[in-house]
Amino acid sequence: MGDELSLEHQVKQDMEAMTSEWLASGHLSSGDLFVVGCSTSEVAGEQIGTSGSEKMAAVIFDAFSSLRMKTGVEIAFQCCEHLNRALIVENETMQRYQLEEVSAIPVPRAGGSMASFAYKKMQRPVVVEVIRADSGMDIGETMIGMHLKPVAVPLRFKQRMIGNARVTAARTRPKLIGGKRAIYDHESAGIEPD
Repeated sequence: MGDELSLEHQVKQDMEAMTSEWLASGHLSSGDLFVVGCSTSEVAGEQIGTSGSEKMAAVIFDAFSSLRMKTGVEIAFQCCEHLNRALIVENETMQRYQLEEVSAIPVPRAGGSMASFAYKKMQRPVVVEVIRADSGMDIGETMIGMHLKPVAVPLRFKQRMIGNARVTAARTRPKLIGGKRAIYDHESAGIEPD
């Protein structure tokens, strides 16, 4: 029991450090889609899909809820492979971004503990199959890349672990097109930025 409380405390500290780095990065804007992939098994130091924990999911969910409140980003929680990595979003988010709802209800053994917990705690959760997120965070190597817009750019934050799980963070940027004659910044083009 003591180890579990200690891990829960560590995860809370790790998530606070990670969200602080996201806030300081300047890469989050109100209305952006932010995808979260999370293996609570990996957070606990176990193999993905073997010992999910809604207790760990609660700590992580709270941190992302705080990030949402501070930045205005829309959070999408990725399900596990048993639901084909579908995503849990608020109904309002689905409507705003014209996402297509699919029929499934995530549970810990089919969807994962993180997605299952998010589904229970969101105001009007729905499951969608596809999004194109502006940024995201992968806790425990759950492979969120399929849900990011091209071109994904990794962020090298100091906080590299949540509990025992490796973390990868990414933002996206517009594709650079036009070759060597193209200009990619306002200053070079002689245009004042907004």
